[in-house]
Amino acid sequence: MNIRKTWLSKMLRRYVWATLQAQGARAGSRLNRNLMVTPTLLLALLCSCAAAHDGPMIFNHFLIDRLEYESNQNLHIFKWDVQNWTGTDENKLWLKSEGDYSADQNIFGRADLQVLYSRNIDPYWDFQIGARRAIEPERTFDAVIGFQGLAPFFIEVDSAMFINEKGNVLGRLTLGYELLLTQRLILQPRLEINVAAEDIQNRGVKAGITEFETGVRLRYEIEREFAPYLGIDYVQEESLREHQHSLRGVVGVRVWY
Repeated sequence: MNIRKTWLSKMLRRYVWATLQAQGARAGSRLNRNLMVTPTLLLALLCSCAAAHDGPMIFNHFLIDRLEYESNQNLHIFKWDVQNWTGTDENKLWLKSEGDYSADQNIFGRADLQVLYSRNIDPYWDFQIGARRAIEPERTFDAVIGFQGLAPFFIEVDSAMFINEKGNVLGRLTLGYELLLTQRLILQPRLEINVAAEDIQNRGVKAGITEFETGVRLRYEIEREFAPYLGIDYVQEESLREHQHSLRGVVGVRVWY
């Protein structure tokens, strides 16, 4: 691109010098008009070249959707849900990590890391495929196929199917909605379901729904990129050893850039 601009600049100087010699002093007014028009034409040409040779713009977005502490009288859990994507409007590389740690039981109830290729297939939907490293409750490498996007009524959807190396098929569906009470105060209902086609032996988790979580969070955006929140969750998490079904208070923070 710089070589092309340099060449065009040289050609402009040659053109102006040739015009000066050809027109002379007798056509000064006409020459002035030419000199005024020429830079405008050159600028348009440079813009055209830039548009023709520059590829799609690459963006990056990092989001800590949930970094929170959940508790009741018997349970103390730390949770995270972190995502990052890099790419264009059509093609993206996604990194996702989600999990929870029970401080009183000293175990991870669930934890994983996903690396995904995402392809835009509709103005509101992406198809995603990639791999997942499941850390708990079962240590496996999984193939991932999923869809992520915006359903009618502005419901955010993140769905995935995991096929692990042991042949087990698992699934995850997350639904979310944001209700703006004011420009900065936002109420967010949320639902997440995890399922397994077969038993997970190392934790004694039976096939079926392995985790069910529903709740609501009220966040205040001090800045658009930084928002603390309070909430309440009802969770059924079969991978925990105790207090698998419980109602919990939530405090956390949401950050993005």
